[in-house]
Amino acid sequence: MPRFYVDPSRIGGAEIILGDGEYNHIKNVLRKQVGDTLLICDGEGMEYSCEVAQFRDGEVVLTILERKAGNTELPMKISLFQGLPKKDKLEFIIEKSVELGAYSVVPVACSRSVAKLEDEKKEAKKLTRWNAIAEAAAKQSGRGIVPKVEGLLSFRKAIQYAKENYDVILIPYENAEGMRYTEQVISELREGISVAVFIGPEGGFSPEEITLAMENDAKIISLGRRILRTETAGLTVLSYLMLRAEIAQEMKDTEE
Repeated sequence: MPRFYVDPSRIGGAEIILGDGEYNHIKNVLRKQVGDTLLICDGEGMEYSCEVAQFRDGEVVLTILERKAGNTELPMKISLFQGLPKKDKLEFIIEKSVELGAYSVVPVACSRSVAKLEDEKKEAKKLTRWNAIAEAAAKQSGRGIVPKVEGLLSFRKAIQYAKENYDVILIPYENAEGMRYTEQVISELREGISVAVFIGPEGGFSPEEITLAMENDAKIISLGRRILRTETAGLTVLSYLMLRAEIAQEMKDTEE
């Protein structure tokens, strides 16, 4: 069933009205007719099964048949704080992070970041594109929310923000305790917890950044003996966290 995202303010008691952009796509591209069904998401976790009631003056009027909470979100809030990579790598990272269940993506300017965003107009244009990619990935993967790509932060500000707003900060880096410690840390994560995952750019984090992170209670973990590219490292952590969270949720659903 085709899925569309709308602002919650556009959802009434019994109907939803879609505007010009959706009108063309639904009527002329999807060739939907009166009586056909669509799935509407409010971007905040609620889903509405709807029937096309009428097409009028560039609008699509939908009748709400059923409303329910979506079940595609992870039981924990996981955000990726990605060290700004070169070229268009961040676009790939955003797309795949959203598919894996990330709650948000925060670009971070690290001391070893080669890429720079020093022009406000260019940064605003990039941010608009990044959020469009996140929305498209959310639609493709059936997400109940549209993850947001935040504005660029310095490493110091990003760590401060994460400490104030997340329960756990994870940073893959050289760790003498290896994968056993990684397993221990991740096994302690529980439903409802919020996790900030920091990934360095191509050159990795500087020792000063790691020191600052540890001073702010970050947990330094390992991703194994191999050196991973920046676009691989974050997706590795998200994949592992997604797997653990999904298994825990399935076990809980079975018990209930």
